[in-house]
Amino acid sequence: MSRTRLAAQAQAIWRGAPRAGTGASARSIGTRRWASMGPTTGAGPSSSGATSNGVRYTALAALGAVAIYSATHLRPTLLEDERLRSKHDHLPGTKQPGGQKLISYEEVQKHTRRDDCWVIIDGKVYDVTDFLENHPGGEGIILANAGKDATKIFKPLHPPDALDILAPEAHLGPVDPLTMPEVEDLGPTDEEKRIEQARKSMPGADAMLLIDDFEVWAEKVLSGTAWNYYRSAADREISFDENMDAFRRYYFRPRILHDVTNGDLSTTFMGIKSTLPIFISPAAMAKLGHPAGEVNLTKGAGECGIVQGISINASCSLDEIMAARKEGQKVIFQIYLNKDRKASEALLQKVERLGAAAVMFTVDAAYRSKRTRDVRAKSHVAAPIAETSASASASKAPSKAPLGVSAAISGYQDTNLTWDDIKFIRKNTKLPIIVKGVQSVDDVQLCVDAGVEGVIISNHGGRQLDFAPAPIDILYEMRANRPELFEKIEVMVDGGVRSGADVVKALALGAKAVGLGRPFLYANGTHGQEGVERVCQIMAEEITNTMRNCGARTIKELKPEMVGPAGPWVGQNRPTWLPKA
Repeated sequence: MSRTRLAAQAQAIWRGAPRAGTGASARSIGTRRWASMGPTTGAGPSSSGATSNGVRYTALAALGAVAIYSATHLRPTLLEDERLRSKHDHLPGTKQPGGQKLISYEEVQKHTRRDDCWVIIDGKVYDVTDFLENHPGGEGIILANAGKDATKIFKPLHPPDALDILAPEAHLGPVDPLTMPEVEDLGPTDEEKRIEQARKSMPGADAMLLIDDFEVWAEKVLSGTAWNYYRSAADREISFDENMDAFRRYYFRPRILHDVTNGDLSTTFMGIKSTLPIFISPAAMAKLGHPAGEVNLTKGAGECGIVQGISINASCSLDEIMAARKEGQKVIFQIYLNKDRKASEALLQKVERLGAAAVMFTVDAAYRSKRTRDVRAKSHVAAPIAETSASASASKAPSKAPLGVSAAISGYQDTNLTWDDIKFIRKNTKLPIIVKGVQSVDDVQLCVDAGVEGVIISNHGGRQLDFAPAPIDILYEMRANRPELFEKIEVMVDGGVRSGADVVKALALGAKAVGLGRPFLYANGTHGQEGVERVCQIMAEEITNTMRNCGARTIKELKPEMVGPAGPWVGQNRPTWLPKA
């Protein structure tokens, strides 16, 4: 019997009305019940008072039954309904039986202002209003995609856990898929057709004989966004070109009649053993080139026995990268300090907990730069935003220049860096500290004074300061003027390295190891992990050939007198560390 029908019958009994569907009156029923259970004294069952009271007792019994039914059946349902309530129930959309609220796309489209901004990512709706000011790439790129599905632009630039930074209440729930507009299948774009054709004609990784071969094919098979981000450099790109050209100014002085039948390329730097004297310089956004992103770099480095520098701006999460390591594989974590130092504290502690071997503090990106190719290629990613009266009052007018990928991932970085920040890092980790981006010999000395364990002479691949000195030139200058510093701190170098010969020149001048950044990104973009491993194979072959033809079998046998300026070593062109002629 339903709750409604039972209650109606109880009320009918109380009023003395007949029950629907029965031949007897409620009054007669009440009389029979009273006769069987009424009192033995006073008025008997034949009296009208007894009949009336009997009816009322029967009605009370029926109402009691309703109460019992409600307590056992109705109340749990009400409690269940409470549990199924959602804080987003007030939003337009569809409430599913399980309690989940599907938010309509029409509702999402209403939230496009600086003071009320929603986006859809992977089918879920997020309120990013409070995050706009803290977004690493600035608010412009978010506002350009407000009220829309931003998945396509979001995923290549962010690790999977990027949205964990949002407060729980900002996770609004799934969008109702039935309300989403149909995506018209327009077929492959011109760029997609270009890439498909290029990949069909691209040789396998084994056919790549030089590091430059990966760069040639990367330009053909990568998207415009990926290529221009990887290849971009500051302003007119003078330093980018000079990094490579500078290596051409140094030549070998081979020594002959040495037994070089056998040799060994292994080395140790920062207490880490490596099968080759090279490492992967930290470089961001590997997913722009390959869906597996930095995980390919990690696995490739593990197979080849070299060290990977993990970029803080990696497109894979730190947990993903660390989980991809082989047992015992060492990595170094690169850090930019956050404007919010608490965030940097937590990150340093996490990095140490996950097992990084050292921290690489990057200091050569002191202020934003214009990476010309990247910016030119990104106008469709962060289009200028027209100001409305509401948005104009909420924030300053946006730049009319589009953001490049580099700007879209670096807004959190603090430009207020001092030597005291090394103390901050030291306070928050026990790991060895490497300062990356040293561009003068004087600053190497200051790093020694600050107690750091290593330096990387680098100008950020020519991506920050145009006309910054080539790293190999600073290394040569240090060998000539301050050779004692090599005994006080471990020195590494990166920037412009494109061959095994480049590596051997740097090692002979005193570098402990040499970093490569773009070559690994290009190889990952063309051939994935196989490309990463092929770069290592090419470098191993070329380093071996160069060393043995110079008369050195091991890294330790490389000496400064084996390399020097191009041209005859006479007069001012003679290296200062050589004996007087």
